[in-house]
Amino acid sequence: MKVLLRRDVKGIGRRGDIVTVSSGHARNYLIPNGLAVEATDGAVAQADTLKRSRDLREAADKESARAISAVFAETPLRVTAKAGATGKLFGSVTAGDLVSAVERQFHVVIERKHVDIPAPIREVGAHTVHVTLYADVRGTLTVDVQPA
Repeated sequence: MKVLLRRDVKGIGRRGDIVTVSSGHARNYLIPNGLAVEATDGAVAQADTLKRSRDLREAADKESARAISAVFAETPLRVTAKAGATGKLFGSVTAGDLVSAVERQFHVVIERKHVDIPAPIREVGAHTVHVTLYADVRGTLTVDVQPA
């Protein structure tokens, strides 16, 4: 049975896709839960509209992620942390600390799970961190840790 997905369904497809599923799965799960509708001529036209709008939105999101990545490459992120006389930090700078610092300095909201710290940041100085901004857009962020 051909159905138009109204929401993303893991393992089946994304919103706006027309997919073929077993009729039992469509009648018993997808349609009653509002995840899909039967693929009629009107639904197919609606699917085309949904796909076009999704593609335009994704292109805009990808471009904005690339622009943010360029800003991250140019400007170091300044973070202050308590440190001893030798430059060793009391603790470490975590992904959560970096997320809040990015939001304060760049006014960009990123998720903690998208921050990749290759080695724990436990000393004052410059460190390199990778941030996933979009599905295939990764930015490199230079973190400048200053003693508090």
